[in-house]
Parts: sequence; structure tokens; C-alpha cells
Amino acid sequence: MSDKPTIREHWSGAWGFILAAAGSAIGLGNIWKFPYITGENGGGAFVLVYLLCIAVIGAPVMICEFALGRHTQRNPVGAFQALSPKTSVLAHLVGIGVLLAGLFLLLFGSWGWSVLLIALGLLIFRYGWTLVGVMGVTAGFTILSFYSVVAGWTIGYIWKAATNQLNFANVAMAKEHFDHFILHPGWAIGCHFLFMLLCVLIVYKGVRSGIERWSKILMPVLFLIILVLIVRSLTLPGAMAGVRFYLTPDFSKINANSVLIALGHAFFSLSLGMGAMITYGSYISREENLFSATLSVVGLDTLIALMAGLAIFPAVFAQGFGPDAGPGLVFQVLPTVFHQIPFGAFWAFLFFLLLMIAALTSGISLLEVVTAYFVDERGWARHRAAVAFGLAIFLLGSLCAISVADWSRLEGLQAVLLKIFGTTKASFFDTMDNLSSNWFLPLGGLFIALFTGWIWGTKHALDEIRHGSSNFGDVHLFSLLAGLKDDPSHNSRIHVVTLASLWGIFIRFISPVAVLIAFLHTVGWLDLRP
Repeated sequence: MSDKPTIREHWSGAWGFILAAAGSAIGLGNIWKFPYITGENGGGAFVLVYLLCIAVIGAPVMICEFALGRHTQRNPVGAFQALSPKTSVLAHLVGIGVLLAGLFLLLFGSWGWSVLLIALGLLIFRYGWTLVGVMGVTAGFTILSFYSVVAGWTIGYIWKAATNQLNFANVAMAKEHFDHFILHPGWAIGCHFLFMLLCVLIVYKGVRSGIERWSKILMPVLFLIILVLIVRSLTLPGAMAGVRFYLTPDFSKINANSVLIALGHAFFSLSLGMGAMITYGSYISREENLFSATLSVVGLDTLIALMAGLAIFPAVFAQGFGPDAGPGLVFQVLPTVFHQIPFGAFWAFLFFLLLMIAALTSGISLLEVVTAYFVDERGWARHRAAVAFGLAIFLLGSLCAISVADWSRLEGLQAVLLKIFGTTKASFFDTMDNLSSNWFLPLGGLFIALFTGWIWGTKHALDEIRHGSSNFGDVHLFSLLAGLKDDPSHNSRIHVVTLASLWGIFIRFISPVAVLIAFLHTVGWLDLRP
């Protein structure tokens, strides 16, 4: 007997949805990753490239995901299942390509990847575009397994800041402390458990009572904390050197590789390709304006990323550190920076609390992707699905937590993966990160764009977007920019360069090509470094 709910939950209104979706997008990628890749790629010029990628690639794909979710009122698997045709030439072509790749790898003795690709190719012939939805649910599961480990570190550092344990005289001391912390099984698994417990408790309560209610609390708190940190950072002596580095474009430091890094991060930062936005979109009322909601979510996500850089770089420069510290910028350089300013423990506590809140709003969306699938398609009760898969993700994440530095604690698992796939990744943590971030996300985004543009069709997608959006997409682009969108002579049907037509062109041609190039670069098959 199914315990499937008869009435699907919805957001209480546009504001609740926007905050929840923005919370999904705003995560460690904005506050941890964006500042350090900006530092590694030259500062202000990279920021401009990133903003361009967000506008021309990220936003069009996001509105696709929202439209897919709202139109079908289902999770990623159900959405593709509902809209997929009985047969698809494009899906068959993809299946043939995957099969040929598997046979090609077999010739070179890579039998593990070969068998996997051949099986995947056969599944594509059997299930077609529904596999894109399966990929989204799988991505949500695997991403959260390692994401929650890093999020757990922020919980540990909140405690350490509160108890004044982050008093490091130099970066070497901070690095030694951090390395010892992440390799301590008790700390690593315990903090990982606490983070997953928070995610489960929120998702357990449902869409309105859990996700929306906490998003309305956490997002304003996040914004307030980052604003306070910006003010403190900018008032430090020498802070303007960091502001100049961050906001002054130097295009001599930009190359093709930097552009691809910006494109890849824009995609990851907006939570695209993992099914989260399809799932959140399925809880939207038909009266809500998808276009303005997309702009709001993208705008909030980008604003927080920019604010994170403005909070971090002035403080880093003020204390004489370099901006190109890489992934260690947050957990190794910043604790040293905070130690050197008055009331450093307090500012460190605020910063890591900020980081944890950002991680939590993303973590609940990833767990919701998996939960929604089992609620919608398998008839599970929400409570059961949230607890069961929260526990499953915790167990998988525990393997990531104890192997974060190397394979020494999981030599048996490494031997199996090495035998089958020949993996050279440093640890199981890196393997999960690579599989999710470098494969599932870009491929998911690529197939979502192709499906919307060529299978479901941009016309049907636009019909869905028009619900709650009036005829805004039909306004001539130049009339809109000129402020003449309501003038009859400037809204003629003869014009074709509308927001809707530009969106259709991007989804059918530009977005798939751009995401494919970024994917090839990320997995190492395309190297454009000078």
C-alpha cells in the first residue's frame, strides 16, 4: 500500500521560493571557491568574465530547469519521464556515441570504463531521456556525500573559533592544525554527522514548514553576517590594495583557460545540472513569474559571491598575504588573518558561521532532490525518505571523510577502483568530487539544454514560462532597452529579436556548445592553457 501524499506541497509565494532557490545556489562555491579561483586567475578581469558566463549561460539553463519542474510538478526523473517521446533520434545518437566510446576504450584495455559505457549506452536505448533525471538524482546523492564533509569542517571551525583555538601566528601553523583536524576521524565524521543531521531535520519537515521556513531565516542572517564582515574588512589599514586587486580588471591575466574555469564555476555555483532547480521548480505555483524569479535567484547568488570576495580580499591584503593561496585560503590563510586583527576570534566565528549557513542551504536542496524522487515515484512518505537517504549519504560521506587526504585508510577500496577503472585520484573524497562535479553536473546541464531546445521544444517551454510572466518574453529587445515596450509601434510582431527568441537561440545552440567545451576542459580532454 502506497503512502504517497495526495496533495503536492507548494511554496507559500514568490519570496519563499526565491529565497529557497537562492539558498540552494548560494553555497561553498560562492564563499569558499569563488574567492580563491578569482585570486588564482587575476582578480577583477576574471570577475567580469564570470558575470558574463552567469548571464549568457547560467540564467538561460536555470529557467529551463524551473520550467521543466513546474510544468510536470515532479522530480527530475518524473519530469523527463513525463515529457520524453516514445522514441528519440537524438537520444539514440547519444546512445550510439556512448557505445562506440565504450568499444574504443575496450581496444585500449580499459575494460572497467568500457563495460560501464557500454551498459550506459544500452540503458540510453532502453530509457532515453529519463536517464538525465536519474543522473540528477544520483548527482544530488554523490555531491552531498563529499559536500557535507567540507560543510562539517565549518562546524568544527565554528567551535574552534568560539573556544579561541584558531590563534595561529603564521599560515604554516594554520595548515598543520587544519591537516590534523581533517585527518582526525572523530572530528571529521562527527562534524559530518552534525551537518547531515541538520539537513535531515529541515527536509523532514517538508517544503513550507522545513525548507522555506528555514530559508527565510538563514538567508537574511547570511546576508547580514557577510555585510558585517565586509565593513570590518574594509576598515583595516591597507585594505584598499585588496579592493583594487578584486575590482580592477587586468585582461592581460585572462586566457582561454580562465574563461573555461569561469564558465564551469558559473554552472556549479548556480546548482545547475543536479536536479535541484527542477525539484524546487516543481513546487512553484503557475501564477508565479519564472522569468523574474530566475533573475532574482541569479542576482542574489552572484551578489553573495561578489560580496564574499569583498569580505575576504581586503583582509588578506591588509595583513600582507597573497591572493593566490588556492583552496587553503579559507581554512588556512583566513584564520591567520583573523588572529592578527582585534577581536579576531569573534570575526573568525562569524565567518565560519557564514560558511556553514551557506553550505546548509545548499545541502538541504541536494537532499531534497533524492527525497522528492522517492516521494513522487516510489510513494514513500517524506519522513521515511529523508531519514533513510540522509543516513545513506552519511555512510557514503564517512568514507569521504576518512579518506580526504589519501587512500591509506581505504586501501581495499582503492585497489578495487584501481583494478576496475584505473583511478589515480588522491582519495575516495576526490573520486566522488571528480565524478559529481566534473561529469554529472556538466553532462546534466548539457542534456537539459538539448532536451528543452530540441525534444520538449522551446515553444512548449516558453508556453510554460508565459504562465505568470504575461507576454514579457515577446517584447522586442531593443524596445525593452529603450523603455518603449508598451508602445504599439515598437512591439510589432515583425520583430524577431525578443528576449524569448534570444533565450531559444542560447538554449538550442550556444549553451550546449559552451557547456560541452567546459566539460571537455574539466575532465582534461581539452587543454587551452597558454
